[in-house]
Amino acid sequence: MTDWLVGIAGTPEGARLATALALMSALAHAVFGALQKGRHDPWLMRGSIDVWLVVISAPVALFLVPWPDQTTFLILLGAMVVHFAYKVTVALAYERAAYTVVYPVIRGTGPLVTVLGASLFFNEHFTAVQWLGVAILSGSMLLLAGRNMAAERIDLRGLKIGLIWACAGGMLVAIYTVWDAYGIRQSPDPFTFLAWFFFLTALDFPLLAAWRIRRSGVPGGAASLAWRGLAGALIAWISFGGVMMATRLDKVGEAAVLRETSTVFAALIGWFIMGETVGPRRLILMTGIALGAVIVERGG
Repeated sequence: MTDWLVGIAGTPEGARLATALALMSALAHAVFGALQKGRHDPWLMRGSIDVWLVVISAPVALFLVPWPDQTTFLILLGAMVVHFAYKVTVALAYERAAYTVVYPVIRGTGPLVTVLGASLFFNEHFTAVQWLGVAILSGSMLLLAGRNMAAERIDLRGLKIGLIWACAGGMLVAIYTVWDAYGIRQSPDPFTFLAWFFFLTALDFPLLAAWRIRRSGVPGGAASLAWRGLAGALIAWISFGGVMMATRLDKVGEAAVLRETSTVFAALIGWFIMGETVGPRRLILMTGIALGAVIVERGG
C-alpha cells in the first residue's frame, strides 16, 4: 500500500485520489464539527476526543508501522506545538461566540493563507482563475459567518473576542496544513507520520480536560462525552488523515481548498439532520463555496 501511494504521487491517478480524499475529509470534518456543537464544554469535548485518539493510535504507532526517523520525529514535535495552539484558539472561540459564526471564519481565513504558504514552501502556484475560486470560496464563507451572526442574540464583547480567536484559528489552520504536508511528504512511510501524528498531538488536551473536570464536573453527562469522544476520534482519523494524505499525493493548496467545502456539508447536516433553518441567502452562499472549490479544481 505504501509503495503504491508513494508511486502515484504527482500523477493523474494520484490527483484523482487526492480529490476524493479531500472531499471525504470535508464531509468527515463537518460531522466532526457537529459533534462538538452544543451539549458539552468544548475543552472537555476535545479532551475526550484526544483520549480516544491516544487509545486508538498508540498501538498502531508503536507496533504496526515503522518508527519515525530523527527528522520526522522533530517535525512531529513541531506539529504538537502548532496543533495545541490551534485547539486552544478554537476552544476559546467556541466559548465566546456561536459555532455557526466562528466555524466559517476559521475555515474561511485558512485557504487563502494556505495557498500562499504552498506557493512559498512547495513552489505550487495558482493560476488567476484558481485565485478567483479561492476568493469566491473564502468570501462566501465569511459572508456566511456574517449571515449567521445576524441570526444570533449578540453579546458584542464576546463576539469581538470570539472573532479574534477565530481569525487566529484560521491562521493556524494554514500553518498546520503546510507544516503537516511537509512532514508527510518527507516521511519515508506516510502511515508512520499519520499514526505518530495522531498519537503525539493528542497527549495535551486530556490533561486540560481533567483539570476542568476537577473544577466543574462533566455537564451533559460523562457517558455522552465518552461516546461522542470515541466517534470524534474515529472521524478525526478520516478527516485529518484524509487531507494529509491528499497533500502527499497532489497540490497542498488544492487539497486545502477542497477540504473547506466542509462548511457546505456542515450546513446540510444542520438542515437535514438537526432541523436548522437554512433559507435562500445561506443557500446562495453555500453555492458560492461549492462554486469556488470547483473553480480551483478545474482552473489549474
